[in-house]
Amino acid sequence: MSTRRKFLAGSAVGAASALAAPAAIAQQGPIKWRLQSYSGAPLGAHVIKPQIDAFNEAANGDMEIELYYADQLVPTAELFRALQNGTIDAVQSDEATMASPVDIAVFGGYFPFATRYSLDVTALFQNYGLKEIWEEAYSEVDNVTWLSAGAWDPLHIFTKEPIRSLEDMRGKRVFGVPTAGRFLSQYGLIPVTVPWDDVEVALQTGELDGVAWCGFTEAYEVGWADLCNYALTNSVTGAWFGSYFANTESWEKVPPHLKELYLMSIDQSHYYRAGWYWGGEALLRVEGEKMELTSIPPEEWNQVVKDAEVFWDQIAAQGDRPKRVVDAFKKYAATMEKAGYPYR
Repeated sequence: MSTRRKFLAGSAVGAASALAAPAAIAQQGPIKWRLQSYSGAPLGAHVIKPQIDAFNEAANGDMEIELYYADQLVPTAELFRALQNGTIDAVQSDEATMASPVDIAVFGGYFPFATRYSLDVTALFQNYGLKEIWEEAYSEVDNVTWLSAGAWDPLHIFTKEPIRSLEDMRGKRVFGVPTAGRFLSQYGLIPVTVPWDDVEVALQTGELDGVAWCGFTEAYEVGWADLCNYALTNSVTGAWFGSYFANTESWEKVPPHLKELYLMSIDQSHYYRAGWYWGGEALLRVEGEKMELTSIPPEEWNQVVKDAEVFWDQIAAQGDRPKRVVDAFKKYAATMEKAGYPYR
C-alpha cells in the first residue's frame, strides 16, 4: 500500500507537470514571423500595414509579425526562394513578380484583360475554380503554402511623354510587371526591372520613361504621378492578382486559432484594399490634376483586345493547368457578357 501511494503521488505530480507544459511553452514568448511585401512603404501603408497591425493586436501577445517592405530583407525577385528556405516566414506578392516556380505563375499580377473589376478576382477564385487550382499547384512545391488571393488596382500606363496611339508606345522604357510587360512588348514597349525604391530616381534621370505597374491610386500615393505627365486611360486589365504565402514549416507551427485569425486578417485586408483602390481610381481620374489623360483610339485598342485572345491561347497551350485557368477566364467572361448590366 505504501508503494502504491507513492506511485499514485508520483503520477499526480507527473500529470500536473504535463498539464502545466502549455503554460511553460507560452512563457517562452510569442511566435515571431517576418513577412515581406512586394510593396514599398508608402503603398504598404494601405495594402499590408493595417492588416499586420490589426493581427498583432488581436493576437494579444501570442504571435507577432514583423513587416518588411520591398527589397528590405531580400530582393523582390528572390522572395520565393527566401520564403521556401525559411529566411522569411510569409510573403505578400504575385507569382510573376516573386519568380514563383509554378506553371500558373504567369497569371499572378496582371494577366491581360482577364478582369475588368476587382470583384472579378474574388469571383474567379471562389466560384470558378481558381482557388482549387492554386492550392493544387502549390501542393507540388516544397515548403511553401499558398493561403489566399485578392484584387489590387487596374493596370494603366503613366509616362513622361504622351501615348495617343500604339505607335507612341514604341521605345518607351517602363517599370513594369512581368506578364503584362511581356504582352505589351509586341507594341514596342520596353519593360525595365529596377528595385522598387529606385523607380523615382530612374524616372528623374531618364533611365525610365514611365511605369506600367499600377493604377491611378498607386501612382499618386507613391509619388510617380509627380514625375509622369500623362496617364493612359486604356487599362490592360481591371485588377492585379495578389496572394499571401507562408513558409509551410512556419505555418504548421501556428496553432489553429491563430491560423484562423491570420486568415481573417487577410480577408480584412482584401476588403479594405478593394475599397481604397476602387474609390481612389475614380476620384483621381476625375479630380486628379497631376497628369493629363490620354487615350488610344477604339479601333486601335480593339486590336490589342484581339491580340490578348491570341496570348491567352498561347498560354493555355503550355499545359493542363494553365489551360484550366484560361478556360475559367473564358467561361467567366462569357457569363458576365450574357448577364449584361451591371456585370458587363
